[in-house]
Amino acid sequence: MSESQKEILEMLADKKISIDEAYRLLSLPGADRSEPESTTGTGTAKPKPKYLWVTAVPGPDGEHDHAEMVKVRVPMSLIRSGMKFTSLIPAEARDKVSEALRDKGIDFDMRNLKPEDFEEIIEALSELEVNVVSPEEVIKVYAE
Repeated sequence: MSESQKEILEMLADKKISIDEAYRLLSLPGADRSEPESTTGTGTAKPKPKYLWVTAVPGPDGEHDHAEMVKVRVPMSLIRSGMKFTSLIPAEARDKVSEALRDKGIDFDMRNLKPEDFEEIIEALSELEVNVVSPEEVIKVYAE
């Protein structure tokens, strides 16, 4: 059982959410993901994520009559394609972006961004999981 499933069941047990809400949360894409198995000795690598997911559902105290559920699935291939477009940015614009980032304390130069670096970022995204639970809504961001 995954950590997120346990959290949902604990909220249900504490009567913070209803059975219907728990069912909806558990049926969200990625909610049934198991904890990563140890690959020690197996030689198998974790598969690369194909999508970046963002979901939002009503929380325990949210309006249920007119509740909206949001599911956004962004293909990693679209994000990779966006990386290729950085080469089309005029040098003057790149310099302005780099300067603005430096002004905010971020030492980052877009000219140094390479596709192989982005593959490392996508690999790191496979470990990303953000869960925000408030009385009004439950928001999840994860890669799968």
